[in-house]
Amino acid sequence: QVHLVESGGGLVQAGGSLRLSCTASGSVAVYEDMGWYRQAPGQQRELVASVTQFGTTYVVDSVKGRFTISRDNSKNTVLLQMNDLNFEDAGVYYCFASGGYSIDLWGRGTQVTVSS
Repeated sequence: QVHLVESGGGLVQAGGSLRLSCTASGSVAVYEDMGWYRQAPGQQRELVASVTQFGTTYVVDSVKGRFTISRDNSKNTVLLQMNDLNFEDAGVYYCFASGGYSIDLWGRGTQVTVSS
């Protein structure tokens, strides 16, 4: 079974940048959508960004212009470049892969903390 492993989280000052990486243990070419959810303390998990196998991207309104998602099927990797981070961006970021009808794979998550 394919596993997803996230990396790149950490502590960053407000206005700073982080790049999250999600690497799969096997091919991700079969997964229609891949991307990132985040969950802040006491909040529901929300979709932040996604990218299809053909490269079509989606980002939630709150991060438009600041976050960029990309996918490299040859490297089985999805990246999330996060710029100009603010306190509302903090939380645990989870990588996911979906075959189109439901989410098939989840990573274990990587913590993003934004400080003043």
